[in-house]
Amino acid sequence: MKLTFSKNLDYSQENDISSLINEFKEHKRYDFVRELKNEELLKSVKDVYKKYQHFKSFAQIGIGGSSLGPEMLISALAKNDVQFTFFNNIDADDTYSKLNKLNIRDTLFYVVSKSGGTAETMATFSIITNELLKSGVKEQDLKDHIVFATDPKESSLLKLGSELGITCLDIPPFVGGRYSVLTPVGTLPALFAGIDIELMLSSAYEYGINNFDSDDFKNTCRSVLSAYEDGINETVLMPYSSKLRDLSFWFVQLWAESLGKKKDGKRIGLTPVPSYGATDQHSQMQLFMEGPLNKLMLLIHVQNTENDFSLKNSFNHSRLKMLSEYSLKELMDAEFFGTLKALDEQGVPYINLSIESVNEKSLGQIIVYFELLTSITGLALGIDPFDQPGVEAGKIYSFEWLEKLK
Repeated sequence: MKLTFSKNLDYSQENDISSLINEFKEHKRYDFVRELKNEELLKSVKDVYKKYQHFKSFAQIGIGGSSLGPEMLISALAKNDVQFTFFNNIDADDTYSKLNKLNIRDTLFYVVSKSGGTAETMATFSIITNELLKSGVKEQDLKDHIVFATDPKESSLLKLGSELGITCLDIPPFVGGRYSVLTPVGTLPALFAGIDIELMLSSAYEYGINNFDSDDFKNTCRSVLSAYEDGINETVLMPYSSKLRDLSFWFVQLWAESLGKKKDGKRIGLTPVPSYGATDQHSQMQLFMEGPLNKLMLLIHVQNTENDFSLKNSFNHSRLKMLSEYSLKELMDAEFFGTLKALDEQGVPYINLSIESVNEKSLGQIIVYFELLTSITGLALGIDPFDQPGVEAGKIYSFEWLEKLK
């Protein structure tokens, strides 16, 4: 992965990024890198996969970080015909529609909740178990259709799993939900999708260990912080790849939930905006180019694709004649590099991440790159990038509302 920075970004400021990085290496929250080398954790996932690999339909029940990361892995790298369903919301019509498309007895249900008590996840779990029981599955046989992933020590789901004999995979205690995609949260569905998780984990680990101290990474941190000081408080992630579209939605949670906080009564936040090229050149790009100069663009360029198409044709049409000499990939590249030039002219700051292709190696690096960038940015701003106190009040009031229905 190579990084280039627009001329509108300042990363020359002297600050304490190096010391923050060194301190964070000793922090328990750095476990999202350290746990990538946890051979016992890897073996447990592979063992579960071997036990249940006969299922050709896989349904993940989770919300937020318990779903966004796995969805991103599957959409980017899936290599086989296993059917994937993600129960990632509590919309009743959506739940009905997804259930209606499943052969429920031929589906492995993966229930993911770090705390073990996430209300939305438990609600969907109760629906799934009811459907399994209605289909003729006995309660003692639910263990043959369900796997849990949760905290190995403090989780009510762990206790329920023990009571029902359901296999439980561990989510490392100090790896928060939005940082958990490369734990069993994401690696089990990845195995069902034919993804080489060992390559992905080793690549991510190597980046997290060896590139954390690199000038490129430090310059990224300095660029983000300098831009924020100058009033740039929105961050657009725009990969030029349909395969990486869901990466943008995973990034939104990571960035928003980590960096939107109160500090000493002051509201701090770098609002993430999901986008992808070239599609959003025809929807959001007008705003990015000529709207308020409060956005930092994070662009991802894919150098090579597995497939390409010639645009050669014999039609008497000016634009078709012009395109006839090129391929579809060359057109995508032209739009990408044309956008970079236009952003420079408009004074819109950007960071360009260039990867050779969309594969396990590059995606592992990108994931850890953004996790580390989020962590250091939060710490540099003097906030905790690993908690989410802002969502707790809403949860309390939601249950108060439910109580009134009794």
